[in-house]
Amino acid sequence: MSEPAVAVNPNDLTERAAMGLPEAFVDRVDQDRFTAECARLYRLDPTALARTAEDPSAGHLVRLAAGSLLALLGDPRTDTWSPVMLDIPAARVRLGLPEARVADIVAEWSGVGVIREWIAKETPVHEVELASFRIARYPVTNAEYRTFLLADPAVPPPSSWQFGAYPAAMANHPVWTVSPRDADRYAAWLSARTGRRFRLPTEAEWEYAAAGPDGQEYPWGDEPVTGRANTVEAGPLTTTPVGIYPAGRSPFGVDDMAGNVEEYVSDDYRPYPGGPAVRDDLIRAEGERYRVARGGSFTRYGDLARSRRRHGWYHRPIYAMGFRLAETPARIGGERHRG
Repeated sequence: MSEPAVAVNPNDLTERAAMGLPEAFVDRVDQDRFTAECARLYRLDPTALARTAEDPSAGHLVRLAAGSLLALLGDPRTDTWSPVMLDIPAARVRLGLPEARVADIVAEWSGVGVIREWIAKETPVHEVELASFRIARYPVTNAEYRTFLLADPAVPPPSSWQFGAYPAAMANHPVWTVSPRDADRYAAWLSARTGRRFRLPTEAEWEYAAAGPDGQEYPWGDEPVTGRANTVEAGPLTTTPVGIYPAGRSPFGVDDMAGNVEEYVSDDYRPYPGGPAVRDDLIRAEGERYRVARGGSFTRYGDLARSRRRHGWYHRPIYAMGFRLAETPARIGGERHRG
């Protein structure tokens, strides 16, 4: 990752300062090259553009251009009624962070304002029995969420849709910022419409889908590597089309688990078995209960891209809150913790 630019708690800073940005305009995308790539690719059909958008051998601007064109043409990778779901087999998994590693993680990320209590929430290591489940390959997109809003006008539009206007040029970007309640409502609506058992993933399911059987620090491995996720270090400072960071894919093939938008899970915060009850910024700001979110975002540093990191919605624009679906096969039960 690039050199950290924030050395205090980001919740005490302005939005730009928390992102390590100067007050002057910052342009992260070479617009001339981006335009040239769009001109080169625009004759491709959507299927070919989709392949290009996820081609590991293509450069980032090429993938971004292909994904941006798909937003306008219609992206065949996303389907409101039949999202791409990946099967995760049942397993007894070890999740969480060894207490002995807390100090090292804090030291590694202290330059971007990470403090001990945030990382202490990840302790201790504990075992969870997971039934098999399915998880969406991509987070829910603006286009999918638009279909939901048209079906249920009582749901407010995301605050990221300026003045409530649908961002058509970002149709295949993850939707943000929605409330946990509305994310749950989306899953219930889609379940009712399709007869399937959609829901948000549990914390344990999300972490296992991101970290894989080996418990990787990041979806791609154990080292923080710039360019494998849309985080603030080198990202375009906005959301990007889903799936255009193939090198950041999780061991199970799940995209965008380390960046783009943060993702709600189904659980409210509670300490892990035998772990400390941490009263951090979120408790102080949001009250005794808040919905846990996982994964990094385009507004945050790579510390939030860690597979074990637990956080939530602190009501500021810098918190880009989205979600992805999980699905329970009809025969499956739940999970149980074991310390």
